[in-house]
Amino acid sequence: MAGYQQLEAIALALHQVNQTCPENNYFQQLSARVDRTLEKNRTLANNLKETHQWLHKIAACLRYPPKTYAEETLTGEQVAQEVEALQRHFQPDPKHQRPQAALCHRLQRLWDAYGEQLLPCYDIPGLPPDTFQLENLFGRLRGHQRRISGRKSTRELNKLGHYQVLFKAESETELLEHLRKVPLEDYQAQRRKIMTAELSSQFLHRLHHDPESTMKRLADQYVSSNSEDGQDNQPTSIPGSICSI
Repeated sequence: MAGYQQLEAIALALHQVNQTCPENNYFQQLSARVDRTLEKNRTLANNLKETHQWLHKIAACLRYPPKTYAEETLTGEQVAQEVEALQRHFQPDPKHQRPQAALCHRLQRLWDAYGEQLLPCYDIPGLPPDTFQLENLFGRLRGHQRRISGRKSTRELNKLGHYQVLFKAESETELLEHLRKVPLEDYQAQRRKIMTAELSSQFLHRLHHDPESTMKRLADQYVSSNSEDGQDNQPTSIPGSICSI
C-alpha cells in the first residue's frame, strides 16, 4: 500500500513536469507507463486500504494498543460482544474482495481458537493483553544463561528462573506489591477459566502426538464413569473430548 502511494506521488510529479515541459517525450512516455501501472493496481490498492481500515477497527474493539485506552474500564464480555458485532458486519465478497476476505477468515479462525483465552485480560486489572514484555524478559534471561554456561539448552531456568526475575525488581517488597494487586480469589477464578478454555486444545495436541494412548485413556475414563454410575448398558452418549476432534 505504501508502494502504491509512492507511485501516486511520482505520477503527480510527472504530470506537473509535463505541464511545464510538454515537448519532452521521455517524461510523457514515463508518465503514461506510471498511470497505466496505477490503473492496473487501483482495485487491489483500494481493497488493501479498506482492509487496513478494518484492521484498525479490530484493534479498537480489542482496545489495542493498551496505552491508548489506559483510562477506559470494560469487561471481557463487552469486548466479546463488540468483536462478534464487528464480525457480523464484516462480510466481504471472497471473489472481488480477496484481502478483506482473507482478514475476515483469519479473524474468525483466531477468535474461535483463542478469543476465550484472551478475554480474562480485560477482567483482571493490570493484566496486559499480550506477552511481549514477558517474552522479552525471558529472552534476555535465556541469552544470559547461554552466555554464562556456553550451552544452547536453557532448561536450568525452570529451577532458577523465578530468582532471576526477582533480581529484576528493586526489592522483594516491590515484587510482592505487584503480585498482590490482583486478589487471590480473582486470580484463581480466572485461572480456572483459562484451564477450561485450554482443555480442547490440549486434548487435540495429545491426540495428534500420541493418538493410541490418548484414545485408550479417554475410553478408560468413559468406561470407569459408566461403571461408577451403574450404567452397564450400551453407551448412549459420546465423550465431550471426542466431539472436539
